[in-house]
Amino acid sequence: MDQGRQPVARLDVTHMASPLLGEFLGTFILILFGNGVVAGVLLKRSKGENAGWLAITTGWGFAVFAGVVTAIACGSADAHLNPAVTLGTAVATGDFSKVVAYAAAQLAGAFLGAVVVWIHYLPHWALTEDTDLKLGTFCTIPAVRNTRANLVSEIIGTFALVFVASAIFSGRVSVNGPVAGLGPFLVGGLVWGIGLSLGGTTGYAINPARDLGPRLAHALLPIPGKRDSDWGYAPIPVVGPLIGAALAGLLVAAVPL
Repeated sequence: MDQGRQPVARLDVTHMASPLLGEFLGTFILILFGNGVVAGVLLKRSKGENAGWLAITTGWGFAVFAGVVTAIACGSADAHLNPAVTLGTAVATGDFSKVVAYAAAQLAGAFLGAVVVWIHYLPHWALTEDTDLKLGTFCTIPAVRNTRANLVSEIIGTFALVFVASAIFSGRVSVNGPVAGLGPFLVGGLVWGIGLSLGGTTGYAINPARDLGPRLAHALLPIPGKRDSDWGYAPIPVVGPLIGAALAGLLVAAVPL
């Protein structure tokens, strides 16, 4: 050993890891990548402008993968990133102790993620005249505005998310669960599939934090020429996912996976 060389100091952050930090940072990354791909497709003069729905759904799939592995690495073995998933899990297991704390961390992470996306695309907001496109980079807007139909779409999409995610980690699919590291990739693929199959109606929020946090950011940020934040629609991507997740949780409890 070279006696004249000092050992390299390493920052040990393991003591900082916690489930709430994991949910916060995981959701932050989810929105940074997810809303980031939407901004890249919708905003003027972006190199990804007009890349289309396939780019958006694919980007969101990778966003989920990135968010889940971040959450796990930072202390949340659950890696829900979604109050609806947290609620569905609580209904399935009967343990509601994490719902409020997780939801708060997820909402805060989603808000911060949207703020950073705004910063990242800062010159493009003034170049984009369509106010709906600006809003759509933050939160969901239905293709056809119909309260009942939009609510049902969010219920179905979130039911599929929670139920199939439960099946992915089922002991009946694999005795010891997916191979280490494969689970986040499979969940990302699931969200990609939901976007392609079911996302065309409402933009598949399927996550109250994903919609509400960025919608709050849109309302508060000084975005040039922005419209209102469409608070009349805002309850649907919150209530619908919670209902869908609760129904999925009931089914998981009734037919243990």
